[in-house]
Amino acid sequence: IRFGHFKTYQVNPGGEQQITGFQMAGELLGMDAISTDLHHCTAVALEDSEVCEVPFASLQQLLADMPALLRHFHRMMSQEITREQSVMLLLGNMQATQRFAAFLVNLSSRYEARGYSPHSFQLRMSREEIGNYLGLTIETVSRLFSRFAREGLIRVSQREVKILDMAALNELVDKPCS
Repeated sequence: IRFGHFKTYQVNPGGEQQITGFQMAGELLGMDAISTDLHHCTAVALEDSEVCEVPFASLQQLLADMPALLRHFHRMMSQEITREQSVMLLLGNMQATQRFAAFLVNLSSRYEARGYSPHSFQLRMSREEIGNYLGLTIETVSRLFSRFAREGLIRVSQREVKILDMAALNELVDKPCS
């Protein structure tokens, strides 16, 4: 992704969309087709965005010719696998409060890795999309935004989020489930 934000989703057996991720500039889309030549997810831009399409055969040739690029590609793939594993843990073992805190911490760290502010950013996705991704209702997501703001963890104005207490968010994420 050159610039912009995307969501990826799959359609479940009931015909409903299940959001599988939110991607941003510098991240890869379409890696799910490497093994089967078939994309399992659909990607939708959440705003004006631009991607750089690289046919897989061309990418393979580039990686063969440039060992440094191959190492970088492996690093990116590893980061994506690690991120996906974290999401699986997040959805499977955490309470709603922890999931939401982890979501904000994850977004913050991804923005920081791209040279943007880790403390102030625009949410490109709706509360409903966040809920779908985290396995929460839109009402729960809205209550968590309000609760985190009331507790002084974040400040929210429309889709603008300002993280006020990153340490407390991290504590929530690391708190053992009871």
